[in-house]
Amino acid sequence: MAVHLGSVPIKLGVLSESDHMSVASINLFVALLCACIVIGHLLEENRWMNESITALLIGLGTGVIILLTTKGKSSHLRVFSEELFFIYLLPPIIFNAGFQVKKKRFFRNFMTIMLFGAVGTLISFIIISLGAIGIIKKMDIGVLEIGDYLAVGAIFSATDSVCTLQVLSQDETPLLYSLVFGEGVVNDATSIVLFNAIQNFDLGNIDAVTVLKFVANFFSLFFTSTFLGAFAGLFSAYIIKKLYFGRHSTDREVAIMILMAYLSYMLAELLDLSGILTVFFCGIVMSHYTWHNVTESSRVTTTHAFATSSFIAEIFLFLYVGMDALDIEKWKVASNSPGKSVAVSSILLGMVLIGRAAFVFPLSFLSNLSKKSPNEKITFKQQVVIWWAGLMRGAVSIALAYNKFARPGHTQLRGNAIMITSTITVVLFNTVVFGLLTKPLIRFLLPPCANHRSRDLNMSSEPPSSKSFLSPLLGNGQGSELETRQNVQRPTSLRMLLTAPSRSVHHYWRMFDDAFMRPVFGGRGFVPFVAGSPIERSVHALQ
Repeated sequence: MAVHLGSVPIKLGVLSESDHMSVASINLFVALLCACIVIGHLLEENRWMNESITALLIGLGTGVIILLTTKGKSSHLRVFSEELFFIYLLPPIIFNAGFQVKKKRFFRNFMTIMLFGAVGTLISFIIISLGAIGIIKKMDIGVLEIGDYLAVGAIFSATDSVCTLQVLSQDETPLLYSLVFGEGVVNDATSIVLFNAIQNFDLGNIDAVTVLKFVANFFSLFFTSTFLGAFAGLFSAYIIKKLYFGRHSTDREVAIMILMAYLSYMLAELLDLSGILTVFFCGIVMSHYTWHNVTESSRVTTTHAFATSSFIAEIFLFLYVGMDALDIEKWKVASNSPGKSVAVSSILLGMVLIGRAAFVFPLSFLSNLSKKSPNEKITFKQQVVIWWAGLMRGAVSIALAYNKFARPGHTQLRGNAIMITSTITVVLFNTVVFGLLTKPLIRFLLPPCANHRSRDLNMSSEPPSSKSFLSPLLGNGQGSELETRQNVQRPTSLRMLLTAPSRSVHHYWRMFDDAFMRPVFGGRGFVPFVAGSPIERSVHALQ
């Protein structure tokens, strides 16, 4: 069968050569994703491996096979795409991180997280940039300007703590998890803001006014991006609470949550804001308000949908990086100076180690000075884990390096080629070597302890895992919506009361939240009472 458009016949079901390559690459990646999931499941209890390393090694192996079958012409079916990374893969990962985070613990450590994520990233950026200017610039690797060396500092300030977060537990080590996780999100946003600022500012005339403009621009960007994310989350909560889509279709509830979250990210990118911060805080607000306004089935669906999409995106990223690392085009120019490539990679790795240590331990000391309770202080072993967690570099570093040093997917200048290959080398070395040692290191420094879990169960008030000291008192385990409607017994444990002082910042926020926010936007205990809703069924069941 053929369709005639003008005088050109087009056969339906027949793919062009480019379309055939696209379908082939999609088939390959889907098959590899399945293989990563199966192998990751089989290696779940392995002491050394995790799914990130598994996906990276499978990607490298696939790249070798493609390289051999094409006789050294290519190692992939698709070139690493910044658009694919920033527009499609990063948003679900960051949103799910905000949606799943334990908010009380996160905001209790907010100042420490900001210290590590913002101030710490700036310190790391300065040290790596100075090291690049002082050492790499003298090695005569090619024509690179001052902005290129500053960009290197921003590129290698972007951490990738996925390997560490896969090992840590929110329940067993809540303080450590919240610090590593929160710093990772703020760090990515700060690194990207630094990178963009370097691209936009006139680095030939750096003075005090330029520095002040940069600092003002950063804080303006941070608060504006945060406000946009919170607004998107509140708006979704309000319309779902007022319109209650679940009366007719739970699919509409799920769809509006997914689309509003993605819209917030894309709108932030359109306005030159930080999409990472926007979608992260959108996830936090949605988990606090919107999630409680939807039907019970929609809660289960959204929780698993967000987690699954984030899981697939993370595996896809490591596969992508592994396959693209062997791209022959990147290594042709750099192969003429293998010694310099190794030297540059080693220097960058050393700068990463030094830059990380230069702020983790001093800032941890400053943070501990403001903590009264010993349980809230960061121990030396925890500081070592935090330092280790930020040593790994990932897809954000590679994407920024491509943005700065690549020319439409290909390296043409010697300096650019060496910087691209050095970035890939550092990312592969850190992910594989440091990643393999992550599990043993954490088990050695922080052996599993049951008292962590029992002590912090009262902290987990988030929707995806609503386990708290109220759970045994709620008949069917689904009583979060009725929490404020039922006469629940107060905990009698003096220790539990002391861990949550009645006159904390959180206390005043809860008063404001209960009095003004949740009556308008919904949330736990303020779900709209609509005929056919989960609230009505739960109330009738209790009567």
